[in-house]
Amino acid sequence: MPKYKNIFCLSILASAVLLSACQPKSNEPKEPTSPEVVQTEPEVLKLSGDTEKLKLVIPECEGKNCPEISIERLNSNQRFIDEWIDQQILQQLKNILSVDAIEPAKATAASEAEVAASEPKTALSTVTTPKQQLEQQIQPSMQTFLNLDKELKALSASHSISLMIKPKILNSGDPLATVVLNSSHYLGGAHGASAQRYYNFDLEQQTLVKLDDIIAEKQKAKLEAQAYEAFKVWVMESKLAKDVAEYEQAWKFTLTDNFYLAKEGLILQYAEYEIGPYVVGLPRLMIPYAQLQGVLKPQYLPQAETAASEAQPALASKAE
Repeated sequence: MPKYKNIFCLSILASAVLLSACQPKSNEPKEPTSPEVVQTEPEVLKLSGDTEKLKLVIPECEGKNCPEISIERLNSNQRFIDEWIDQQILQQLKNILSVDAIEPAKATAASEAEVAASEPKTALSTVTTPKQQLEQQIQPSMQTFLNLDKELKALSASHSISLMIKPKILNSGDPLATVVLNSSHYLGGAHGASAQRYYNFDLEQQTLVKLDDIIAEKQKAKLEAQAYEAFKVWVMESKLAKDVAEYEQAWKFTLTDNFYLAKEGLILQYAEYEIGPYVVGLPRLMIPYAQLQGVLKPQYLPQAETAASEAQPALASKAE
């Protein structure tokens, strides 16, 4: 009997050991893990887009002296720039075409608008895109253009008048986004005319940047002196006169505010007849960045040029 009793006790003990081994282990506390830090580079604003041609209706015409007009607007990812360029297009049209002729054209366009307003409209017709809005705003100038064509034909003139305005993205935004507005026109007379106007924008601030904005404090006089030196070189290299003094009797130097930052330096763009006769076209002066250290604000200079200028004092101190 004691023998069986011992066997029974051993069986109970073995079962207890097996049961304890089958029990799931308690979850050990895990050390807290810190979340992964994902480093993201700050988004760099860039100007991108293309142009879209406006739909301008010209009456049917046959022959070689039909009027031609082509106007394009900017359609980019920066709406404030598109709107600014639209206003400059309207302003250029007013400058190109006669103000006196625009007034009756406005009256004609207004009467047409009244007739259109009296007609029933669908819900879709009340929605206008920026392109359609500009097309409507151009109508007075468009009518003036067509009126001028009629007047020339009434005078038996064989001229074919033309007008073109087109913007183009020149710099995408480092350090400035630049849009150039090209225009040309021929409205009769001895010759036509052309223009290039540059508009520079700070994309972060959404503002137009003027020449005075990029010049360092109290450095405008120095910039003007540098531009004048470039002007003298241009006069002599273009063989426009025997000397600069003789040339300036007819064409004085002035500092333009029409500029853009090119790869090689600051470009100053002049209009026709601004610093020279028609034959020189659209003159431009270039001042290399190497000459603009301390003249332009550092953020408007190439990084390599800025780093080189900052390294010069350190090298000089070592030499001493």
